[in-house]
Amino acid sequence: MESYEILWNNTLKTLETTVSTVSYSTYISILTPVDLKNNKIVLCVPTEFFATHIAKSLADKIRAALIDSKSGVTDFELYVGKSKEDYLKQVRVNNTDSPQGSPVNPAFTFDSFVVGPSNEYIFAAGKAVAENPGESYNPLFIYGGTGLGKTHILMAIANYIKLHNPSLNVLYATCEQFTNQLIESISRGANKGSEFRSRYRNVDVLLIDDVQFLAKKESTQMEFFHTFNELVLQNKQVVLTSDRPPKEIELLEDRLKTRFEGGLLADVQPPDLETRIAILKKKAEEKKCVIDIKVLTYLAETGGEDIRTLIGKLTKVIFFSKLRESAITTELSAEALKESTDSAQEEIKADDIIGCVCSFFNI
Repeated sequence: MESYEILWNNTLKTLETTVSTVSYSTYISILTPVDLKNNKIVLCVPTEFFATHIAKSLADKIRAALIDSKSGVTDFELYVGKSKEDYLKQVRVNNTDSPQGSPVNPAFTFDSFVVGPSNEYIFAAGKAVAENPGESYNPLFIYGGTGLGKTHILMAIANYIKLHNPSLNVLYATCEQFTNQLIESISRGANKGSEFRSRYRNVDVLLIDDVQFLAKKESTQMEFFHTFNELVLQNKQVVLTSDRPPKEIELLEDRLKTRFEGGLLADVQPPDLETRIAILKKKAEEKKCVIDIKVLTYLAETGGEDIRTLIGKLTKVIFFSKLRESAITTELSAEALKESTDSAQEEIKADDIIGCVCSFFNI
């Protein structure tokens, strides 16, 4: 048994006496120790929902229990994943990535992507690029609304290439990250600027998420233009995502728009009902939860078209059923989602606040 496992077992004994039975069985018991980093223990938690609650409501008690163990470990960090194997895969991916790139989630693969009429085009395009990077569809420009699977495809490309062509240097980053690193390199002088260019131009595959954030950023656009040209001229693969097609990105230089449109444009549409049901079914299976098709249909019909929101509602229903120790039915799902629906109706928007302030001061 690893030292961190022994440490966590001792910590659990303290937590059994300091947290409620419900909190312990619902939240603490699902945590799995996977690593030790100096004075921090890394705990694997199955979903973002559980991680958020633990971080907000139980963090202090977990830290107190760790301190009570007198092992020198005084803090913890949460890793969202299914198992220790997932965590180790993520560590390997991060170690092979450029240190300045964003981590690539190993769970985001082509196999885990649910294909339907709304997204089969970007799936086929992404798979073709992953199988033959730099040889066709360069650049590949994927666009569509939020939460429809664009980032999933980007990471699936990265994971596929790392598995089948491990010698290739793959870099995934967000446009915001590219911008921030450019600003930092400018502030630190010429040498840092050279390092920045080398980092992004000496890759075989460059994957940039949310490229619409280039708008209004003149220096960033110029740097990205030269980086883009350098890679494409060397037949290095470039894949970009955006929430809109290039021609609709306001305040983006025409020379960038034309180059983005020079490859393959692939749009993704909101999923239809059948695809939403298939996505929910697959996610439920991943969570080892069998849910009746009637319940999945109800969630698909009422959950909206944003896949992230849809999965969030499924997670909430599953958690609610465990809390109530009840089977997942349409009635239980409606009750579980009622709170979020009421909250959405009562949401206070920025315009409401501005209106009240203007009214009060007669502006």
